[in-house]
Parts: sequence; C-alpha cells; structure tokens
Amino acid sequence: MPVGYSAVGLAAPGAECNYRCRDDVRRFCRGEVVGISERGRRLTASPDLLAVAERSPQASINYVTSHDGFTLNDLVSYAHKHNEANGEENRDGPWENYSQNFGVEGPTDDPAVRQAREQQKRNLLGTLLLSQGVPMLLGGDEMGRTQQGNNNPYNQDNTISWYDWNLDDERESLLEFTSRLIAVRKEHSSLRREVFLDGRAHEAGGVTVRWLRPDGHEITQDEWHASRMDCFGMHLLGDVGGVDDASGNSLAADELLILMNTSEGPVTFELPPRIWTPLIDSSKPRLHEDIEQFDTQSQLQIGARSLQLLEARIDP
Repeated sequence: MPVGYSAVGLAAPGAECNYRCRDDVRRFCRGEVVGISERGRRLTASPDLLAVAERSPQASINYVTSHDGFTLNDLVSYAHKHNEANGEENRDGPWENYSQNFGVEGPTDDPAVRQAREQQKRNLLGTLLLSQGVPMLLGGDEMGRTQQGNNNPYNQDNTISWYDWNLDDERESLLEFTSRLIAVRKEHSSLRREVFLDGRAHEAGGVTVRWLRPDGHEITQDEWHASRMDCFGMHLLGDVGGVDDASGNSLAADELLILMNTSEGPVTFELPPRIWTPLIDSSKPRLHEDIEQFDTQSQLQIGARSLQLLEARIDP
C-alpha cells in the first residue's frame, strides 16, 4: 500500500513506496508551484506521513520512476503517453505523469531541447539520491533508457522494453553522473540518517538541518508554511552531538549544503561561513572536468533549473 492512502498501517521496520515523493518531486522539478514545506518534507523522507506513526526515514522508499509509468528519459521527453503499440487504443496506463517535453514531443536533434532534458534528468536523480530515506532507482534510468513514450509496456518484448547498451556521449555522461551521486551518498552519513532531521535545538545536541533563503537567512515559519520559494538551501549540520541514529549512537559527519533552483534564471546564493567544496552540479554534464574547485567565498551563483551539493569538511 503506498504511503498516504490511509493511516500508515505497517509497523517498523516495514517500508513502503512513497508515491508522494514521486509526484511532488516531479512537480517541483518541472516548475510547478509546490510550497517550500512540501518540498522540504519530501527531501527529509516525508516525516508528515511517517514520523507521526513512529516510523523511521528508512520506511520511506523514495522514487521518481518505477516499473510502471515513464522511464526517466521519457519523463522529460513526452508530455503524453504513447501506448498505441499495446493494442488498447492508448486507453491503458496512467494519464497523469507530471512529465514535460521541453517543447518537442519525443526524440529531437534540437541541441537546446536535448541540453534541457539532460539537465532535468540530473535534477531528478540528484533530488532522489540526496534525499533522506531509501532511494529506489529504475533500472536503465542511469543510462537514459527509453520506452518510446509507452508508460505501460507490459506486452512489449521488443525494442520498446529492451535495454540498449550502446551508449552515446549523453548516456555515458548520465551514467557517470549517477555513479558519482551514489558514491557521494555512500560516503556521507548525513544523507542516510536513521532518525528524522530536526531544525530545533535540544539539550542533547544541536539542530541537524537548517533551511536557507538565497540571502543566507533562515526560512521563517511563515515562509515555511505559506510561500513558494524557487530557490532555497538545505544545510545538513554534521557534528551536532546528541542521538542521531536508531541505535542511540552519535554521528559526526561533514556538513553538506544542498542548493536547489527551479526558476528560469540564475540565482546568487549567500553561503554559510564555511570552507566549501562543490561535489555535485546538475548544470554540468561532466562532473570532474567542469566543476571548478574553490576554498571559500561568500556567494555562489546557481544556474537556472539546477541543483548543487557542497561539502564543508569537519576536521577529525
């Protein structure tokens, strides 16, 4: 049973596919008006659905694509499903996919459309793999697999559902980006906490997350509950003390700063006073070649419709 259809009924350690994560991430990545509180909840393993039932972030199986529905490539390439090959006059399969085609339905040679689609794939993968909870990746998404717009290929044992292992430069770049994201997630315990993040200070320890506006100030309660905010930061505090995992152990981790900009233009972000190193930038197709390293600076420009991850190391 997907999370949210009823009162959460499975006891920990049971886990459920979080369809709210799928739909909300698709919606805010394509620029829909999704409140900052809703975005924050999906990035933190949906505490509004799970914490109230005394379950852990590990109970949230996060995903943006699965075996039914569009693949990641088709999610950014088709505005509508194309299931005619199934023989049901395109009546089968979900109608609402929260997809977009960037102005062209299906494959195109337009370089601007292709660039926008590739960046959106990286945005969706980045949002998934940098969120709390357990990420689920659809096989083939890491290398841009297409089903030619078919979102229900249950009877297609042919090129519609087969994998194409001959990777062009775009698909190799996406595979490299996905591999890098997975490596970063494995390296940083801040992305895999076993208890929900908390923005309040306690006697046992400090806050574990701060939500920031582009001017560097914390998002207020009024803004959190009422505002659309196209650009914001999620600051994961590392060495906070207190109890951080389900076994009662205290975790010390490097600080991370996740910056998201869903607007159509670049945004200048005031960084917290740390020595930051960029790890992920969805606006760059080649991670290791194109990300410029820096030590410290007070501002950083985030590209239009992009995501960045920065790290501040904590000395042992």
